[in-house]
Amino acid sequence: MTSPTERARPRGWDLVREVFSPRMLVATMMGFSCGLPLLLTGSVLQAWMTREGVDLAVIGLYALVGLPYTVKFLWAPVVDRFTLRWLGRRRGWMLTAQLALMAAVASLGLADPASYPWLVALVALLVTFFSASQDIVVDAYRREDLTDDELGLGSSLYIGGYRVGMLLAGGGGLILADHVSFQTVYLIMAATLLVGVITTLLAREPPVGAGAPRTLREAVIDPFVEYFERPEAVWILVFILLYKIGDTMASAMTTPFYLNLGFSTTEIGAVVKFFGTGAVIGGGLLGGLLMLRLGINRSLWVFGVLQAVSTAGFAWLAVVGHSIAGLAAVIAFENLSGGMGTAAYIAYMAALTNKKFTATQYALLTSLMGVPRVLAAAPTGLLAEWLGWVGFFVFCALAALPGLWLLRRLAPWDAPAPTAEPGT
Repeated sequence: MTSPTERARPRGWDLVREVFSPRMLVATMMGFSCGLPLLLTGSVLQAWMTREGVDLAVIGLYALVGLPYTVKFLWAPVVDRFTLRWLGRRRGWMLTAQLALMAAVASLGLADPASYPWLVALVALLVTFFSASQDIVVDAYRREDLTDDELGLGSSLYIGGYRVGMLLAGGGGLILADHVSFQTVYLIMAATLLVGVITTLLAREPPVGAGAPRTLREAVIDPFVEYFERPEAVWILVFILLYKIGDTMASAMTTPFYLNLGFSTTEIGAVVKFFGTGAVIGGGLLGGLLMLRLGINRSLWVFGVLQAVSTAGFAWLAVVGHSIAGLAAVIAFENLSGGMGTAAYIAYMAALTNKKFTATQYALLTSLMGVPRVLAAAPTGLLAEWLGWVGFFVFCALAALPGLWLLRRLAPWDAPAPTAEPGT
């Protein structure tokens, strides 16, 4: 028996129509719009400041401008509580964030890092604030626009669009900078964000089935109260921290690992970055299609096991040594399974949010998702020195087991997909 929000698994031509439906196109374009700004305050800005001769200590401090991405849950309740007068509850906030983001990116391009580095930092902080705000609303929109069955495919297409946006800004922006000024690069990227604006104007406004908070207190307090009243609330948070922890720890040490095996930076860039990005996008799409057939619960099991096995593949590469074919095989498998796992992981978190507080609860869960990237990655260098490369990657593969064990409790193989909708 399916849950009230589930329907029959699509097959054949219905599956094709699902992939190319307007809702999935919106998810893809919104992913592109959210992924594009990320590296404009990261590697692209660092390259510009380095070329302008800005002190390395100042460049290092610029990492702090990314703080809004990790604390976006602090202002997410405002998005849940208030509805702007144009375009509806979600699209109104999306359009406002996107227009402000375009203006901030264009302003960043007009700044002068050599003469006014701290002014550039302030404008970059505005870029990340409006970018994080766009993330909040887009995540809420996707959760409310798609059924629970569609969340897997929608999340995977969002991730694919996000990766393409990152690649265009990071790789394309740096290539453009060899032919035009960085100011022109930022103006081009600001214009490219029109993709998100046009998508917002053409998209439909999702229905407000669960209502909306009527007071700011209800928007700030009730999402947390509602979440922690659930029987498995704490275990869900533990699962979010642990499901991809092995994959995260391994990723933190891959670049030193490649260099230690004798791979050149050109080989790493060609195989790991460009080929690997394609594998991640392909993995996300494949994961989304499989989730339409398997459902979220079974996908978490299958993709979680594949993630662990692919992490162990790095231990095999450590034994093989310098081999382009071996590197390509490991990267293809790891990024393919990682893309699939991420799609299921994000779909699972989306399904857990109550649609009355989508923006706040989703922002909280995705902020928590980033914690292992900082805390679990910190000791990886010491572990690699102590265990050696083979032992380190075997340890990372085994680190996936606690997250898989929790699936027995939170997402049993034959149980329906999780949902936070009232009455289910």
